[in-house]
Amino acid sequence: MPILTEPIGSIPRPVELVDGMKAHAAGSIGVDELNVLFDRAIKDTIKRFEATGSPVITDGEQTKPSFATYPINGLALDPGGVVIPFADGHTRQLPTLKAGPFRYQTYASDYLNKAITLTSLPVKQAVITASALSLLYPATGIEGYSNEAFIADVANEHEKDIRYCLAAGAYNVQIDFTEARLSLKLDSSGGLLRSFIALNNEVLNRLSPSERQKVGVHSCPGGDGDSTHSADIPYSELLPLLFGMNATNFYLEYAGEKNKVEVLEVIKDNLRPGQRVFLGVTNVLNPRIESAGEIRDLILEAAGYIPLSQLGTTDDCGFSPFADDLSTSRDIAFEKIRARVEGTRLAEKALEKTQVAI
Repeated sequence: MPILTEPIGSIPRPVELVDGMKAHAAGSIGVDELNVLFDRAIKDTIKRFEATGSPVITDGEQTKPSFATYPINGLALDPGGVVIPFADGHTRQLPTLKAGPFRYQTYASDYLNKAITLTSLPVKQAVITASALSLLYPATGIEGYSNEAFIADVANEHEKDIRYCLAAGAYNVQIDFTEARLSLKLDSSGGLLRSFIALNNEVLNRLSPSERQKVGVHSCPGGDGDSTHSADIPYSELLPLLFGMNATNFYLEYAGEKNKVEVLEVIKDNLRPGQRVFLGVTNVLNPRIESAGEIRDLILEAAGYIPLSQLGTTDDCGFSPFADDLSTSRDIAFEKIRARVEGTRLAEKALEKTQVAI
């Protein structure tokens, strides 16, 4: 039985593109010049992705400002939203909405429509959660636009984001749910996480069973500048609730976990029929490139806990979820992806031999 393997999404942008995005924001170059840099980066990313042997690719999110803020780029926003603290001391801060109604400025299908013209390989597309966008509503409220009306608009826009990607031919749609683990740090009772899951499930429940077969959820403890925001929250607190999401595929950070056996036991106890877990087998926060043999061994250990029909492999997280993150080089990212693909194939062969011997 083949073991499915997929990337998460982002690839570090070329330095010239990052510099170009900063120059455009400062008004130093125009949109035409920036688009030239975008096109060059997307084409190079897809070419290098294809060369890794990966059976499924992404556009590397080269033109996204970040995995979380692409829908709101261009909206009237205020600073001073939710602050996300990382372990190394740096922070990222979300903006807040100035006025309603809330509407996406960019749908993820816009990125997908470009990427699929540049490759014959299946392309997956990442989208942000409704729960992350729900954090954009200001604590002081918006006159004439209630939080309830805002949440309804967020759910409707998130549904469109998923449906447009499916209609455009996405291999599958991955919902980035990085705030899941972080929510347990903010509210150890799990109440915040349950509310996030309920909102996301409201949208997932609108999809047909066949559509949900092509929808997955990605969760990690964050990855920005080689630092995390919630790695100290154990999976035993997250996964029993996370697997309650009405999705088929679950992409989990794993290579960076210290107690891997404990993680596997939690997955074994909580994974539901019809769900598939893609375990991260490359640590995107560590520049060391894993060997294919090392990755094979990780997979073989996991196969002792997770049925092969429900096991896949991925990377721990995107390599550069925020456009300005250059902490990992493009070369390292693609070599790690190559190792993941090769290690997954080695695991398949080892398992085939075991089955033949039996």
